Amino acid sequence: MNKYSGIIFDFNGTLFFDSHMHYDAWREFSKKLRGTAFSDEEMRKYMFGRTNKDIIAYAISKEPEPDLVEKLAAEKEGLYRDMCRALGDKCKLAPYAVEFLDYLKSNNIPRTIATMSEKDNVDFYIEHFKLERWFDVDKIVYSDGTIKGKPEPDIYQIAAKNLGLPPAECVVVEDAISGIQSAKAAGIGKIVAIASLEPIEYYKNISAVDEIIEDFRNFEGIISKNAEMIKL
Repeated sequence: MNKYSGIIFDFNGTLFFDSHMHYDAWREFSKKLRGTAFSDEEMRKYMFGRTNKDIIAYAISKEPEPDLVEKLAAEKEGLYRDMCRALGDKCKLAPYAVEFLDYLKSNNIPRTIATMSEKDNVDFYIEHFKLERWFDVDKIVYSDGTIKGKPEPDIYQIAAKNLGLPPAECVVVEDAISGIQSAKAAGIGKIVAIASLEPIEYYKNISAVDEIIEDFRNFEGIISKNAEMIKL
C-alpha cells in the first residue's frame, strides 16, 4: 500500500467554503468585461484555480494589459474580501477543518497550502483565520505573478518541494477540476476531492480522484498516523 508523508491543501472551496462568493464576484465582473455573465460551466473551466490574469484574458478574448489586470483584480478581490468581512462570525474555516489541522499539528504531519489566490487575499486569510497556528506561512504557495495557474503542475510541485517531499508522497485536497488536473500532472500520490460546491456525483467519473469527501469530519480517513498511510 502506498504511504503518504504530507498533505497539501487548496484553500478556496477547500479549507474555506467561499466558492459562492467568488461566483458572485466574477459574475458581476464578467458582465462588466464582456456584457454577459459567466455560465456555470465557464466558471468550472476558466475561473476556479486560475490566475486573475487568465480569467480576465478569457473574458475579453485577448491578452490583457498588466495595468488592466491589476486594476480589475484589485477591484474584484476587494469586493470579495468585503463579502467575507460581512459574514462576521460566519466567516470561518470549513466544517471540522480546525479539528483536522489540530490533528495534523499534534502528529507532526507536514502540511501546507497551495492556492491561486493573490497575496492580498492570502494575507487576509492568515490574519483572519490565524493560519500561523497550523502552517509555516513562509511555505504557503500562492499566485505571485510567476507561477502558472492550475491545471499546470507548478504550484503543487513547489508545495511538495516546500515540504521537502516528493509529490508522490503527498496527499492533495482540492475542489476544482483545474486543481485536480494540476495535482495529477504534478505526480501527487493521492488526490482527495472535496464536494464543497459541486455534488459528490460530479467527481465520481474523474479518474484522477482517489477519494471524495464533503467536509473534514472523517479526517483520519484522509490521512492517518498509522503506518499504512503516514510515515512519521
